[in-house]
Amino acid sequence: MLSERRLEVLRAIVQDYVGTEEPVGSKALTERHRLGVSPATVRNDMAVLEEEGYIAQPHTSAGRIPTDKGYRLFVDRLAGVKPLSTPERRAIQNFLDGAVDLDDVVGRTVRLLAQLTRQVAIVQYPSLTRSTVRHVELLSLAPARLMLVLITDTGRVEQRLVDCPAPFGEASLADLRARLNSRVVGRRFTDVPTLVQDLPESFEPEDRATVSTVLSTLLETLAEEAEERLMIGGTANLTRSGHDFPLTIRPVLEALEEQVVLLKLLGEANESGMAVRIGHENAYEGLNSTSVVSVGYGSGGETVAKLGVVGPTRMDYPGTMGAVRAVARYVGQILAES
Repeated sequence: MLSERRLEVLRAIVQDYVGTEEPVGSKALTERHRLGVSPATVRNDMAVLEEEGYIAQPHTSAGRIPTDKGYRLFVDRLAGVKPLSTPERRAIQNFLDGAVDLDDVVGRTVRLLAQLTRQVAIVQYPSLTRSTVRHVELLSLAPARLMLVLITDTGRVEQRLVDCPAPFGEASLADLRARLNSRVVGRRFTDVPTLVQDLPESFEPEDRATVSTVLSTLLETLAEEAEERLMIGGTANLTRSGHDFPLTIRPVLEALEEQVVLLKLLGEANESGMAVRIGHENAYEGLNSTSVVSVGYGSGGETVAKLGVVGPTRMDYPGTMGAVRAVARYVGQILAES
């Protein structure tokens, strides 16, 4: 176990390196921080930290930089989540409150996260497997053509055209709309197939084929939209940190193009807590020089999706964790109110 003093030295090294981008020497530490000990003692502490694998000496520089292990200890024991200022919180709320639908919410969230953290932002759409039906609307476009509109509790709206096998009157349409909603409103999407399977049999024989067609379209919509979707933004922020990547940022960019990889990264966030994966803790080799900060968001105490950021390991962890948590909380509030 490291002594409290050596933990303070490690904290100072991480803060200075993140802030200056330069390897940190013992003289600089004693000048910038009130460590209460001599430079010789700091040098000795740094030697122990290096021997334990928390810091390393890049190239032939006299200074030291944190390792993945050093950042891990910093995040776990030394870094509090930095709260956002009142103007920052107000700006988040004002920006997200202007969203008009779910796509707009996700798009604004991505842009906001990328701006606040200056990292690459990733936002997962609410999963339909955890969503419930708010309403199913059926609109007549022609005697044998309908529009099906599916609205979820997370604000997602899906529209599908339905070509009916026979004309379907307004009275029959109103009847189907009422019966369908009575069965599925407030129920999870995963429950819908069993809830509606016997519905055609409750209609007159001449209407059953059309009812079956409408239900098939509804279930196809569920199957299509059950695929996980992501939105990513702020990739250009990586170019500001090009020197943080050993050779090139290409492996990072290639990893960010793999949706399966990103979903796996976000999936490591706990249902309610925050996950921070640092450097080689990321299973995907292309992201070994990055850190991922992610958290779940949702409404009513239930997580419906994840969001987070990807950036170099030389990251302002307290500020990034604070921004990610705050944005997730506001997105959850919007979903709850929508």
